[in-house]
Amino acid sequence: MTNPKSRWILHCDCNSFYASVELLEHPELCRQPVAVCGDPEGRHGIVLAKNEAAKKYGVRTAETIWQARRKCPDLVLLPPHRDRYRHFCNIINNIYLQYTDLVEPFSIDESWLDVTHSFHLFCEHPAQLADRLRRQVKETTGLTISVGVSFNKVFAKLGSDYKKPDATTLISLENYRQVVWPLPVDAMLYVGSSARQTLQRMGISTIGQLAGADPRLLESTLGKLGGELSRFARGEDAEPVRPFGSREPVKSVGNGQTFRRNLEGEADCRAALISLCDQVAARLRRSNLWAGGVQITIRDPDFRVITRQKQLEQSTHLARELFQAGWELLSRNWIFANPIRMLTVTALSITDEPFAVQQSFFEDAPKPDPRREKLEKSLDSIRQKYGSAAVTPASLVKNQLGLPTPKIQDRPEEEDEGFARPKGPL
Repeated sequence: MTNPKSRWILHCDCNSFYASVELLEHPELCRQPVAVCGDPEGRHGIVLAKNEAAKKYGVRTAETIWQARRKCPDLVLLPPHRDRYRHFCNIINNIYLQYTDLVEPFSIDESWLDVTHSFHLFCEHPAQLADRLRRQVKETTGLTISVGVSFNKVFAKLGSDYKKPDATTLISLENYRQVVWPLPVDAMLYVGSSARQTLQRMGISTIGQLAGADPRLLESTLGKLGGELSRFARGEDAEPVRPFGSREPVKSVGNGQTFRRNLEGEADCRAALISLCDQVAARLRRSNLWAGGVQITIRDPDFRVITRQKQLEQSTHLARELFQAGWELLSRNWIFANPIRMLTVTALSITDEPFAVQQSFFEDAPKPDPRREKLEKSLDSIRQKYGSAAVTPASLVKNQLGLPTPKIQDRPEEEDEGFARPKGPL
């Protein structure tokens, strides 16, 4: 393990990235509250990003547009342009690569840098290198970043969130107890709302209280995550920064959709689940991956969420097998008369090859289906050539849910590519 005293990790986070990129095209809106969002006329209208002016009104990422506009009636809405975001992401990561090859993107707008062995080539202290990066990114792109400087990845990430926008925060072995421990426990990476609520029930509301809690109690309550959070709070994160371009092991592959109208009844739910499983399976096959489990997440019109999962008897990347598992979960845990606003299917327990099946003397073990495998791979080839909606299940044709479907054009009755078409039944 690397001695933490010898490590210097930076976490660079673009400030209000989507909104900032859009404002490069609309400088006249810089002082107005702006949000980047999905279709405001449809049901996909959630806030993807907001600028500093919108934050002052309490506008939050992932809330619906009507909630955001209730807080800020003058909120300006801009559509997302993902190609632009990828373009600036590449430029910014190439700037980071001028200083180290250990650049690990955490998302499209943030990256960790390990500058332990390179910062001295450019300046006397890593915090000075952080300031240099902030200036260079701003001069090159017009965007700003905030940088956390620390001896591990978790505290570096916390540092970039500590002061925004366009700031450098140093969290060192000497000051982390004073800087980090008074912060609310959910300020730390990997503490989501569920973990926060569990910790609060245990009387833990700050990172310092988390650091001082009994690790065995945390593990008994939160499982493996409890032990990890205990170590992180004490500054014992030793996770390395991976070299740029190295592939992170895939833990899950999922796809979800907010539908054009609520799912109502068994037929709607079946059609939606078929479509989502088809998309997830295609992504698995494209990456040559297999799933050992399936999870469904259901959100109702009141934004209540339930999540259910199960392990599979054998790993798969076939849509039919994902659907069978997903339908079992849905049927057991949902009353079809109740509407569904959003449904997500996630493939879990991802492996690079199918895992072995335990044999039994008393019953037939599940077996692979080579004919189905060949069929679904053939569908992949057709979709790759003619588009993702070139082939879909018949139940999805002309659906009213917003699911992918081929465009069917009505052709003239009298002619079909130059040939006379008979009238009446054939």
